[in-house]
Amino acid sequence: MRRGNFKIRIFIFIAIAAFAYLRKCSQEEINPYTGTKQAISLSPQEEIAIGLESAPVMAQQHGGLHPRNDYQALVDKIGNNLVNSSIAKNTPYKYEFHLLADENTINAFALPGGQIFITYALFSKLQNEDQLAGVLGHEIGHVLGKHSNERITNANFWKVLAMGSSAIDMGGLAQQFGQGQLLKNGRGDELESDELGVHFMIDAGYNPNEMIGVMKILKDAAGPNRVPEFQSSHPDPDNRIEKIQEAIEKYKRLL
Repeated sequence: MRRGNFKIRIFIFIAIAAFAYLRKCSQEEINPYTGTKQAISLSPQEEIAIGLESAPVMAQQHGGLHPRNDYQALVDKIGNNLVNSSIAKNTPYKYEFHLLADENTINAFALPGGQIFITYALFSKLQNEDQLAGVLGHEIGHVLGKHSNERITNANFWKVLAMGSSAIDMGGLAQQFGQGQLLKNGRGDELESDELGVHFMIDAGYNPNEMIGVMKILKDAAGPNRVPEFQSSHPDPDNRIEKIQEAIEKYKRLL
């Protein structure tokens, strides 16, 4: 009986694994904005809903929104310039830009659907509007790249294997974003967003070379003991600078 039960469990696991794999394969599509093949399980409307649900949690974790309306107005102006001058304008996403009050954490990030954040700690280190455009353009790139959507799809694949459930828990996803579990982009995602950010900057009339200045700020902020690239999910700033320079040359040739 025990051997029979074991065989049944193995059969069930194989069946679930096959279902999960075939389901994931059926979700593969070409991203219309990047040309990248991805497994995508969320519609744009679902991405927007997750972003809106997660946004207040993220703001609260960073001390709320910054009280200076003029600073927020600048973030809005540059963010909207980037959207309205690029392919981002013709997408279903609803872009909103938020300046967080956090004075200690040098960071910017995007939630699915168009909710984009930058901390005051990073904002205060930027030297000009072009650098701010570089940061926001990069985050818009994450939205168009559907990077969160892809991570959610992959996470749900493993959930199906572990639990046999294919349902997407929207509330649970919002909580995972709040805990930072789904905010970690891979190296390929970061490099793709850098390139898209350069493209958006050029389209909107900003100096793309200032994206290199942003990388230098991030490098200086990390200090001499920063984690080597092979141990990090983020590319090393020096490597990113090289790729950004290549993207600048690429898109300038297309003008």
